[in-house]
Amino acid sequence: MKNFPSSLEDLNQLVARDLEYLTIPANEWVPVKQAQGQTLLDVAVIGGGMAGLSAAASLKHLGIRTVIFDARPKGFEGPWATTARMETLRSPKSLTGPALGIPSLTFRAWFTAQFGEEKWEELDKIPRLQWMDYLRWFRDVLNVEVRNGHRITLIKPQADYTVLEMETAEGSRTIRARHVVLATGRDGLGGPYVPEIISSLPRHFWAHSSDEYDYNSLKGKNIAVIGAGASAMDSAGTALEAGAARVDLLIRRKDIPRINRGKGMGNPGAVYGMQNLDGRTKLAIYSYVGAEQVPPPRASVLRVSRHKNAFFQLGASLEKITVEGDKIEITTPQGRRQFDFVIASTGFQIDWRQKAFLAEIACKARTWEERLAPLSGNEDRSLTEAPDLGPAFEFLPKAGVEAEGLSRIHCFCYPAMMSHGGVSGDIPSISEGAQRLSQGIAATLYQEDIEQHFANAKSYDEPEVFGDEWTAADNYNQSDLEELA
Repeated sequence: MKNFPSSLEDLNQLVARDLEYLTIPANEWVPVKQAQGQTLLDVAVIGGGMAGLSAAASLKHLGIRTVIFDARPKGFEGPWATTARMETLRSPKSLTGPALGIPSLTFRAWFTAQFGEEKWEELDKIPRLQWMDYLRWFRDVLNVEVRNGHRITLIKPQADYTVLEMETAEGSRTIRARHVVLATGRDGLGGPYVPEIISSLPRHFWAHSSDEYDYNSLKGKNIAVIGAGASAMDSAGTALEAGAARVDLLIRRKDIPRINRGKGMGNPGAVYGMQNLDGRTKLAIYSYVGAEQVPPPRASVLRVSRHKNAFFQLGASLEKITVEGDKIEITTPQGRRQFDFVIASTGFQIDWRQKAFLAEIACKARTWEERLAPLSGNEDRSLTEAPDLGPAFEFLPKAGVEAEGLSRIHCFCYPAMMSHGGVSGDIPSISEGAQRLSQGIAATLYQEDIEQHFANAKSYDEPEVFGDEWTAADNYNQSDLEELA
């Protein structure tokens, strides 16, 4: 094999060699257990996107039997090839993403093996669909087990394991696992946030930017996009490229945010130190960053502004929306205008009701609102409603609530930010988050089975010294000692 892989076949061989040199994966060591006539999985991961793949790979590397369950068809897990509409990723191409500290698993290694270093130097940002291709390769080269077409309908924690009920093409199934990881994305404990002024409209008049919606149906229509963030620009750009007659971005602020304040404190210290800050400090930091808002990528704004039929309406907060026949009339401080369709690029919210399968967890899990009580009432509820998680991302019970087995469920998705910082959903630190999660689960599994592991030590009988390595000396008598002296 060449020093620098010049094909995916070469790269696959390099990955295999790197894993061998690092003795990865470790031998499986968790005792096999049964419940209700079924072998328990060590860990079940819900969601096969980037976070789920990172978590499952890291767990597998530690010798823990792990299976991912995802509702989508193979190769379409996560948002990249479904609901995401950006042309390229927003992160710098140099970030290592889910590589787990192994150079041959990086996007750069995957890219250069196929296209060469010169093309890498020419590359600005990573094309969105190319990132999805990389994740498909990541899954295959590490042989991560993903069971597609499995939609979770209920998660029921028990004392010693968790029951997962799910629907598949073959019918209902029940799986039991000792630990469960929720790798369910940006809307992991809820769903899209849609202001009531929009959600009260007939459904055929609007969509959320995260919906799987056919933008080609917007050809020739006048579209209102609500918001000024990255998803608003992506939605507006996609609508314009699909042939929309006119797109107006209705932006509440009088200017588009220009500086990413969170980037100013992003460094390795934040990755490892944010989780240990006191709650009120974290609340203050995230409240400030949220209020300042993250600016949309420059390229995304230019994608919209290059169209002459795109209009940025600043200071255009929604005052009134009415239906006039087959049109929507929107009133803002800038006046009234009629539209054919509205796209709400208004973000996500924690709303357990939108994730029915979490019903048995929702009533028991402690939030930061309870952790930080008393509160003034003016806090950002997207932060205070976030779950208060333990060191391995595990849910913690509300005060005085019986929550048997709740700590077997781990929240490895965006709402974990208040507890752990941004390590459970974004590209920059996803590997560190996955390793923190897997190491915590490994420690818990070991502690739970310590009697078995101790018994293994007592029964272990593989000799390393055989007794033929030396000859025992006779006992010395007094004359021997005098002679030696």
